Parts: sequence; structure tokens; C-alpha cells
Amino acid sequence: MPSQIRMAPPYCRAMRILVLQGHPRASFSIAQKALSAATRQVEGVTARDLYALYPDFNIDVATEQKLLLEHDLIVFQHPFYWYSSPAIIKEWEDLVLDFGWAYGPGGTHLHGKHLMSVLTTGGPETAYDEQGRNRFPIDALLAPFNQTAHRCGMAYLKPLVVFESRLIGSDALVERVEIYRNLLEGFATGRNDPRKHLAKNYRLPEGYTRKHGS
Repeated sequence: MPSQIRMAPPYCRAMRILVLQGHPRASFSIAQKALSAATRQVEGVTARDLYALYPDFNIDVATEQKLLLEHDLIVFQHPFYWYSSPAIIKEWEDLVLDFGWAYGPGGTHLHGKHLMSVLTTGGPETAYDEQGRNRFPIDALLAPFNQTAHRCGMAYLKPLVVFESRLIGSDALVERVEIYRNLLEGFATGRNDPRKHLAKNYRLPEGYTRKHGS
């Protein structure tokens, strides 16, 4: 008989989703408000506005770590400020993803979980190209988030981007928001296998594959 090839088991279970929203002026952003409204339409999604929760940046690390343990997919939803995130997302990372908890010796609490970036940009998609004014594609500029996921034993999923968000037409915005809502719903119901939505060329870390037996 031909030898059996061991295949990774499908990831086909409902995922609990934590959306961490970080926009210092969210009430002025039509695109961010539309994306946030989509998260409220999907059962199994916990959405948290970090600027509203922590206006003084005094992040409750214990609470945030507890929420991470209770969820399978973590979404960073924010505008793409200076090729990164608004300050509170970075502050959250610096405090919550602690050595010995999220990475390093004993830092295995996030192994097997998933991370995804959902962004709004001011520039058009053509600006994010080797020939564009930003000189790099979005995937390259998101390398710190990609590596953060890998270092924490997580899968990093393909980012969802609303380009040119200040000028986008209503029909185009509705289309992007519906894609977002469908993605969340697919993950929340187990219809979507997150490993089929990995970021380009992403290699799953050992901590993830050990957790899922793949």
C-alpha cells in the first residue's frame, strides 16, 4: 500500500474573537465607525475601544491578559498611522504581551491563537508599492505585527485594508465592510479555516503547530 501522508487536521471550530479598536478620533472616521458597526453584527465577537477604556493609557494588564486567554482570534483594528498603529495599540502590546507570559521562558499563553490586522489608510492602494510614494507594500510595512504574532506562537492572518478611507465612496466602503463582517462571521461560526487566510508567505511557528497537532 502507498505510504500515508500525514496532513494537518482542519481547524473547523467556532472561534471567539476579540477586536481591539484603537483610533484617537474614532467619532470623526466614517470608515472606522462602519468597521466597528460590523463587529457588533457578529455573535461571538467582543469589541473593545481602547481609547475609550483607557483615556489615561493606564491599561489593566490582568484584565487584558484574561481576555486574551478567553479568545481565539485577536484583531487589531486601527488607522495606519506613520506605517504603524496609534500609540495606544503599541502601549497595549508593550504592557500586555509581557516576557514570561506571551513570549520567552514560560511565555506560552498565546500559543495556537491567531492575530489579524484591520486597517484604514489615507492613501490609495497604489501608494503602497515599490514604485509608490510609500515605497513598500502593506505586507512589508506590517512586518512588526507579523513577527509579534510569530514570537508569541500565533498565526498571523492576511490583513484587511480599507485604502483611501477619507475619500472612499459609500458603495466601496459598504463592500469592504461586508467583507470584514463575513470574515468575522466565518471565523466565529467555524466556517472559515484561519490557516487558509494566513498572511503571504507566513510560516506557522512551532508553538502554534504543537498546540494544534499539525
